[in-house]
Amino acid sequence: QVQLVESGGGLVQAGDSLRLSCAASGRTFISYGMGWFRQAPGKEREFLAAIRWSGGRTYYADSVKGRFTISRDNAKNTVYLQMNSLKPEDTAVYYCTADLDLNLVVAGKANYWGQGTQVTVSS
Repeated sequence: QVQLVESGGGLVQAGDSLRLSCAASGRTFISYGMGWFRQAPGKEREFLAAIRWSGGRTYYADSVKGRFTISRDNAKNTVYLQMNSLKPEDTAVYYCTADLDLNLVVAGKANYWGQGTQVTVSS
């Protein structure tokens, strides 16, 4: 079992930056692929980024490529999402997710999900 707890959300202005954190506990964190999704009101959940257990390979949705960066610190059992140049359309609840199979993470079918953290970007 893996427990995921997101933090770092909040209210920011357009153009600001924000870094989300996802603290993992439970099983060996280093073995898991990790990812970030978001869901805005009235919209489907959207894949943002994923990272392999080794941290050496990352994947991004086109909508955030160049603005968002995923990283991980296996010593701290934490994965991060650095978000720059935020836009009002980035407003959503952001979720951390994990699975031994990174393909499941990217597909939104991972076994483990956090409760989410709200990000609101004002214009």
